[in-house]
Amino acid sequence: MRTPRATALLLPSVLLAAMLGSVWAADLVVVEDWAKLSPGARGIPDGWKGGQSWGTPKHDMTIVENEGHRVLRLKSVNESSTINKEIKGQVNLKETPILEWSWKVVALPKGADSRSKATDDQAVQLYVIWPRFPQAIRSRIIGYVWDTTAPAGLFVKSEKTGTVTYVVVRSGAAEAGRWLTERRNVVEDYKKIFGEEPENPGAVSVAIDSDDTSSSAESFLGPIVFKRQ
Repeated sequence: MRTPRATALLLPSVLLAAMLGSVWAADLVVVEDWAKLSPGARGIPDGWKGGQSWGTPKHDMTIVENEGHRVLRLKSVNESSTINKEIKGQVNLKETPILEWSWKVVALPKGADSRSKATDDQAVQLYVIWPRFPQAIRSRIIGYVWDTTAPAGLFVKSEKTGTVTYVVVRSGAAEAGRWLTERRNVVEDYKKIFGEEPENPGAVSVAIDSDDTSSSAESFLGPIVFKRQ
């Protein structure tokens, strides 16, 4: 597995795409860059939907300016919050198989570990979703997570949600407080997990949770894009 590399928060390609629009459509698909949302906006961001039917999500999410860029701040205190955005028909994995995003962790949920149902909390999670009927048992979901304890590079099936397989991209607090940009080949990850070529995804989700460990977490999320390479 290729180790994600740390780069600047906003990549030149994202900025160029905003100017060139459809010219770059085959090379870059911007899922979200938060640029059109007003700083200080709280709760579920415009263009997203609440993504869960369990628990009592607080959706403590705020659009903020951080280090000169507009991003989403996520907070959790003993709860779990998820938001979804539909991307059906927008992403062609044959042309743009690389998922790229930036994130920064401020506080990790204490004692959390994706490998155990009892400690299945993460400071920030980005999911790619392939809905299949019935969705609760047949959908396929890859969750790219920053874990507290589970080692980076690990692929682990969630003990809590059978449709989810985690890819631990970052682990621990060593790089907390720094903006990092990650790149994952979604096609290769899907083939490794499910043993076949993927269809195009139908949605992405962003989440934060700290309920299983009865602790708290805080993180920031920047642009989310699919790229050719």
